[in-house]
Parts: sequence; C-alpha cells; structure tokens
Amino acid sequence: MASRTRDKIIDMADNLFYQQGFENTSFADIANKVGISRGNFYHHFKSKDSILDAVIKRRLANTEKMLTDWHESENSAEARIKCFINILLMNRAKIKLYGCPVGSLTTELGKLSHPLLSDANKVFTLFKRWLTTQFKALGYDDVNAEDLAMQVLARSQGAAIVASAFHDESFLYKEVEAFSLWLDDVN
Repeated sequence: MASRTRDKIIDMADNLFYQQGFENTSFADIANKVGISRGNFYHHFKSKDSILDAVIKRRLANTEKMLTDWHESENSAEARIKCFINILLMNRAKIKLYGCPVGSLTTELGKLSHPLLSDANKVFTLFKRWLTTQFKALGYDDVNAEDLAMQVLARSQGAAIVASAFHDESFLYKEVEAFSLWLDDVN
C-alpha cells in the first residue's frame, strides 16, 4: 500500500510538474490530486526536491525502457531513429499544450539554477548517446554521428516549442514528415 501511494505521488508530481511547472506546483497540489493528507504526503517525501529527484529517476527509467523496446522491435537504425521522431506525434496533444516534458523541465530548472538540473539533463544525455549509436550504425564516424544526434534533439525540441507556442498539432505532422525526409537524405 505504501509503495502504491508513493508511486501515485510520483506519477501525479510528474504530471503537475509538466503541466504547471516545478516551481508552480506545491505539496498541497500534489496531495490534493492524489487524495491524501499532507501528513501522509510527508511520510513519503520530506521535500519538494526529493519528489523532483524521484520524478527524474522515473523519467530516466521510462526512457531507458522505451529505447530498449525500440532497439528490440526495430530491425534498422533508421527505423529506430524514426521511432524517436514519431514521439512528437505520439504525444502531440500534450506537446501542443505544454511542450516537451524533458525540455520544459530542464529549461525551468536551468532558470532556477536548481541543483538537480544535471540529473534532469541525464534524459537528454541518454537520448543523445542512443541517437549517436544509431547514426554510427548508419555508418557515420563518432563526430558526425554525435552532430547528427544533436541535430535531431534540437529539431525535435524546436518543433515541440513551436507547436506549443501556436497550439498547432498540424505543425507537428508537417515537421515529422519533413524530419523523416531529412533522415532519408542523411541515410
């Protein structure tokens, strides 16, 4: 029961940090959404930073699992990179409203000079390493593979920001199509 409550707190905190921002989310917000008292809440987490740490660890674990699943389900590096690109479409409704969960959290923590920024950046680092590996599998050397990985990250973040700024899902469809054509050219 205690671990289920803890998991619910982490899940709700993750959603609220994404939708409202870390700074704008209080203990009370999370406790109310989970349906527990503040005392019960404090039993699981003593500080907002400890919740943030748990959220970041959960995001990192989920990202690692997703990348492993893509690696196991797709036969080519190009198909695996397209899985990454298609995240924009899979999450289009949320991206339209809130942007990218990884990008928005790291941006906010950067503005706050928050000590957990480097931990939050681990998700981007994981994506970068994974994408670099995929581009190496396409025959690129280390430097060019890393440059291409960074281009994919930058382009996906830019697409998420623009789609959110204009509340425009159709832009994401166009961008994913253009992104896929770019990947075909790169390959």
